Order: sequence, then structure tokens, then C-alpha cells
Amino acid sequence: MAPLVNPANALTALRIVLVPVFVWIAVASHLVAADWRIAACVVFCVASVTDFADGWLARSRNLVTPFGKVADPIADKALTGSALIVLSAYAGLPWWMTAVILAREAGVTALRFWVLRHGVIAASRGGKVKTVLQIVAIAWYLFPWPDPLSGLGFWIMLLALLVTVGTGFDYVFRAVALRRRGSAT
Repeated sequence: MAPLVNPANALTALRIVLVPVFVWIAVASHLVAADWRIAACVVFCVASVTDFADGWLARSRNLVTPFGKVADPIADKALTGSALIVLSAYAGLPWWMTAVILAREAGVTALRFWVLRHGVIAASRGGKVKTVLQIVAIAWYLFPWPDPLSGLGFWIMLLALLVTVGTGFDYVFRAVALRRRGSAT
């Protein structure tokens, strides 16, 4: 059993701490001035890098803990969810996109709890692509790109949204199959 205090969990905790820092920068600045937008983008990107680093550390160094299994997805959802809400409130991201992505994330979380006693639904390759696309899209929206480059944010986010919805269906199929296998045994 890995110790609770380890580098992977420290990165997860750092991400949790960076969420309110990111939100404070974004809300206090209304994402108006370029320097504030860059600061918000940097904090978001640093927090996002911790998502990849903590998982890699936990798996490669056998530092997986019950805390990490619970805190990591909570930190991910808190970072992405808060960023999407901030972008819809201040940077022109359509609210319907935020609503669809947040509904999918909540649905997948519920599915994971629904099948928990039958097994774990591991992150799929598509889920990892979804995460990268969401991070790129959010960072693109945060950064103060000049026109017409700023308009690419919508299209990157639309691609992220399509992959998000597609992988959501994949998780539904995998959860149903896992429940069926669990009920049959």
C-alpha cells in the first residue's frame, strides 16, 4: 500500500489548490485585460499538467492510493468545470456547450458509481483525447489571441464537445457491459 503523502497525491492536492486561484484571477479580472487572461491561462495550464503528471507518477511508481482515486477525478472536474463556467460567463463560450460537457462529466461520474461494486471503468484512450481537447480548447479561449485566431477557440471547443459526447456513449456501453458481466457471475 502506497503512503498517503506521496508526490502523486501532492500534485493532485496542488491542482485542487490551483482551482480557486484560477477562478479568482478570472473573476477578479472579468478576463478583460490581456495580462490577466495570460495569468489565468498559465494557472490553468499548470494545473492541467499536474493532471497528467500525478497519474503517471502514481502508476509508474506504484503510488496509487484510495485518496488519489477519489481526489484526482474531483480535481479534474473542479478545474474543467470551473473553467467552462468562467469562460461562459466572461469570454463568450456558449452556455449550451458548457451545459452539455458538464452533464456528460456528471453522467460518467454517476456511471462509475453505478458499476463500482462490479468493477472499475478505466479511462479509455478516447477519454484521454477528450481531456486533451478540452484543455487545449479552454487554454485557447483563455489566451488573448488576436482576431481571427481567437475565433478558432469555438471550433476547437466544438471538436472537444463532439469527442466528449462520443466518449460519454462509450462509457455508457462499457458500464452496461460491466454490470451485465457482474450480474451474471
